[in-house]
Amino acid sequence: MKLVHRNFARNGPGSAKFLPEEEDDLWHAYNLIAVGDTLQAVTVRKVLRDSASGGRDAERVKLKLEIVVESVDYDKEGNVLRVRGKNITENDHVKIGQFHTLELELKRPFVLRKENWDWLALDTIQQACDPTASADLAVILMQEGLAHLFLIGRSITATRARIETSIPRKHGPAIAGYESALKKFFEHVLQALLKHIDFEVVQCVVIASPGFTKDQFRDYMHLEAARRDLRVIIENKSRIILAHAPSGYKHSLKEVLDSPSVMSLIKDTKAAQEVQALKEFFAMLTNDSARACYGPKHVEIANDRLAIQTLLMTDSLFRNTDIATRKKYVNLVESVKKFGGIVHIFSSMHVSGEQLAQLTGIAAILRFPLPDLEDIEM
Repeated sequence: MKLVHRNFARNGPGSAKFLPEEEDDLWHAYNLIAVGDTLQAVTVRKVLRDSASGGRDAERVKLKLEIVVESVDYDKEGNVLRVRGKNITENDHVKIGQFHTLELELKRPFVLRKENWDWLALDTIQQACDPTASADLAVILMQEGLAHLFLIGRSITATRARIETSIPRKHGPAIAGYESALKKFFEHVLQALLKHIDFEVVQCVVIASPGFTKDQFRDYMHLEAARRDLRVIIENKSRIILAHAPSGYKHSLKEVLDSPSVMSLIKDTKAAQEVQALKEFFAMLTNDSARACYGPKHVEIANDRLAIQTLLMTDSLFRNTDIATRKKYVNLVESVKKFGGIVHIFSSMHVSGEQLAQLTGIAAILRFPLPDLEDIEM
């Protein structure tokens, strides 16, 4: 995301103009725009005009509108951000106070005004405008006849391709058909890899499957790369690694990211850091439960006692429509950081974020045991 200009100070009012350039940018904008903010953008509205024949014709006109935000909706599949609110600018076609939905899209700038640019908003801007923050890990999960290609960015796990092909049984007279169908399937996966993976950005590609499917695909890919002189594959051979996965379905992604061999190769990506933090939390919960807690009340008490070493939270907690609740969580994060704690904000669109959400969305690893927390109602 490009920050075109800014006119605000930390914890004060002001505005900023942004230009979303990549798909992740709309997700960042979703996390940035809150109820009560004002948003200005160009929009298209259908208006009715009287025609010469006496009827009424519908016409689409471009308008620049500014609304007070009442709801924000992110469509992950369509990659569109819809922001609804009341118009506050004088206009021939939309009255002041009338509801309108602005659709934010790539390459279309918008201006956002806030009464308070808090820590979370500034952190979101820093992440969004950091050019190295794009998806730096790709995972291809596969089994015979099914493959999913995921790009794992700092904020979102995006499914870029799903390949499904019918493959006949390997036995008897059908074996010739099996070989040909498998080759065709591998070709589709290779094409998806070439289309969706940019090695200028992606640091590591993990190909994972049960059995030998991953090995067979790798052999096919290297043979084809040599035969067709696919430089992008040949030159990045060392960045493509194999791992075990229980299946080619999305739910296997967590297990792939958990494996030590993959973790060591992707340790610098945010996804890996979050997976590791969550792993440590569950290990602490099992082995020394007095040094791990979850749920807003228990975490709050632990913070009051300056006991939090690592705080784990999902970003969805900050999207609470109640401003006081959002402020409470922002203050909690700032307090943990102030006293030397580490904070991980998990994206609710990451596998690890989904897992944390099942545990109320907030958890902490503690510096010292707090056994009496178990007696306090959550």
